[in-house]
Amino acid sequence: MSPTMGTEAAGPGSAAELLLQRLDLAGASAEAGLCSLQAAAALGLDHQVLVGAVKSLQALGEVIEAEQRTSKKWELTPEGEEVVREGSHEVRVFNSIPLEGLAQSELMKLPCGKVGFSKAMSNKWIQLDKSAEGEPRVFRVVESVQDAVREKLVQVQQGEAESLEEKVKSELKKRKLLAEVTMKTYWIKKGSAFSTTVTKQETDLTPEMIASGSWRDLKFKAYNFDALGIMPESGHLHPLMKVRSQFRQIFLEMGFTEMPTNNFIESSFWNFDALYQPQQHPARDQHDTFFLKDPAEATDFPMDYLKRVKRVHSQGGYGSQGYKYDWKLEEARKNVLRTHTTANSARMLYHLAQQEKFTPAKYFSIDRVFRNETLDATHLAEFHQIEGVVADYGMTLGDLMGVLKEFFTKLGITQLRFKPAYNPYTEPSMEVFSYHPGLRKWVEVGNSGVFRPEMLLPMGLPEGVSVIAWGLSLERPTMIKYGINNIRELVGHKVNLQMVYDSPLCRLDG
Repeated sequence: MSPTMGTEAAGPGSAAELLLQRLDLAGASAEAGLCSLQAAAALGLDHQVLVGAVKSLQALGEVIEAEQRTSKKWELTPEGEEVVREGSHEVRVFNSIPLEGLAQSELMKLPCGKVGFSKAMSNKWIQLDKSAEGEPRVFRVVESVQDAVREKLVQVQQGEAESLEEKVKSELKKRKLLAEVTMKTYWIKKGSAFSTTVTKQETDLTPEMIASGSWRDLKFKAYNFDALGIMPESGHLHPLMKVRSQFRQIFLEMGFTEMPTNNFIESSFWNFDALYQPQQHPARDQHDTFFLKDPAEATDFPMDYLKRVKRVHSQGGYGSQGYKYDWKLEEARKNVLRTHTTANSARMLYHLAQQEKFTPAKYFSIDRVFRNETLDATHLAEFHQIEGVVADYGMTLGDLMGVLKEFFTKLGITQLRFKPAYNPYTEPSMEVFSYHPGLRKWVEVGNSGVFRPEMLLPMGLPEGVSVIAWGLSLERPTMIKYGINNIRELVGHKVNLQMVYDSPLCRLDG
């Protein structure tokens, strides 16, 4: 027998030592061995405890050899165990019927009444007299019965399931009294370094061991070079940022250029007036927009462009009669937290118009916007807007639909519908709907349109140039992608940081 070996299981009488002693009694032949299930029963241990001891001994190397095997076993269900304790349903029903019979309604109130009545009738132990006075009554037909169902279940409980016919076992399984379970067991044999005693192996080499030289007499646990180390602490991308990177990649693949959007504060001129949105529009009310107190007003404007915007609002022009109101510079100068990234699109289109020769352009942006919304499960006072803009000669509504189809196909959204809508700065305008298989209904996924001439021509863009644009929020697809129902669980102080750590990579499959 080899020298004393080590394991994490320590102390006399431990599961590992009991297993080794049992294995030693099995004999020294190469074929001698134990089934872990039978060994656990013989040692009075839970099978999972014995499996833990097997794995602990395997970590030592050649102390034991263990081959995993799979087998099927019949077990009593909780209802089957009840039958063993109290008798089968049909026998309990039979015993509950007195010689003078029992009203059927009373019988059915018993816990085993429905199943027991059916089985007892099938066995012809009882009969139903529908002509009895008052209501149908149930009477015994035989004097006594044998509880064959309970006897068969007792056989299974005693480990004699193999003696039962398959037909019988199938019937008991159908009645949910028996269940066939898959058991994973081990066939255990002695290893080349077998020993019946165990001691704890050292896992650390300490300075004290080196100084005293005691390490020479100690046995150390083998180093597992395949073990996974502890994951290093690191930063984690928020789900919004993961989805944002996917959207950004889609735009870049389609040849778009990202717009600078690093200004949360915007003047009312660029946020509203440049988009041909009248100064009395409800969106410019304090109930919908956040106005700044300091700095309250902007001062730097391209004055020639500002005058053309004023003229088209108050007097009309470029084929439009305008809004016919007194346009005020004081309103245009008011600073706001931008309500949409379309303000940045207006700036980019204005700079595009200042080029000596117009060149077609495709822009996109994904950034934060702010609105004075009522907070609920789907709305916050700030959110992210995704926007795409294409400027070229002769762009039509058909081009817009085609670009939208290509864009949403890359998101994995193929079923689209378009609905006419109204926007102050686009004409025609469309809401975009997609069929949501999970919700089984059509949901709005974005807004779109063709920018009006009253917006584009004052910038200085050539008359034949059209601009198509569309936008959607970043939060809604993120919530759908990660199964989040309340936006406050995605953004804000109620966010569960573990959700951020555990959220998988985002892939918007096309």
